[in-house]
Amino acid sequence: MIELKNISKKFGKLTVLNSVSTRFEEGECIALLGPNGCGKTTMIKTILGMVVPDSGSIIFEGREVNKDWRYREDIGYMPQIGRYPENMTISHLIQMMKDIRKDESVIPDEELIRSFGLNEIIHKKMRTLSGGTTQKVSAALAFMFHPKVLILDEPTAGLDPIASLKLKEKIIKEKEKGKLILITSHILSELDDLVTKIVYMNDGRFLFEKPIEDLKEETGEEKLSRAIARIMQSRLTQFTQPQIQLA
Repeated sequence: MIELKNISKKFGKLTVLNSVSTRFEEGECIALLGPNGCGKTTMIKTILGMVVPDSGSIIFEGREVNKDWRYREDIGYMPQIGRYPENMTISHLIQMMKDIRKDESVIPDEELIRSFGLNEIIHKKMRTLSGGTTQKVSAALAFMFHPKVLILDEPTAGLDPIASLKLKEKIIKEKEKGKLILITSHILSELDDLVTKIVYMNDGRFLFEKPIEDLKEETGEEKLSRAIARIMQSRLTQFTQPQIQLA
């Protein structure tokens, strides 16, 4: 569904992505993991067309999209920190997004608006919202237009436990519909019931890419956090990594 071919990107002398190649298929829920500064965000922004790679190709549903951004209509994106016009109300923001889409044939998915209770505060201005409530708005917008692909950057950051559970249930529901979902998160315990594959990055490269079942079988661990710790410790002789302590 999405294929990256030899994607490289430098900012000045810093190589952020180093000839990255992979393929993500529909129905997968992929956890994109790695330390801060490893290239995760740049890779996401490259897929979104927000960063133009220095070299390489992005293939979306069989067609190269490096110079054609219309494919982004099929992607729902939830940023780690959403920034919106402060004087807009939640209602105005949602309506603006609907107007931008200009597709009356699509009935917006407003399930998260209701389950998060945003409909009860719909007339509040964005500048008055807490960080957690702003995250709820970002989540609702990401799912609203029935995208084929969902890219969720630290989606539960700032959410209370109940809201996190509701979002997790929504992600599972969309995965079961056959959508491709990419998630970055530092809270590995929240990914155990979600992900089908792990991609671990460091220094702009893929350190490993494994289906979750293969990872668990290889390490003998059922919990994702412990499985990641095991495999990282086994690779310390090949890669420079900080020691990861098992819980």
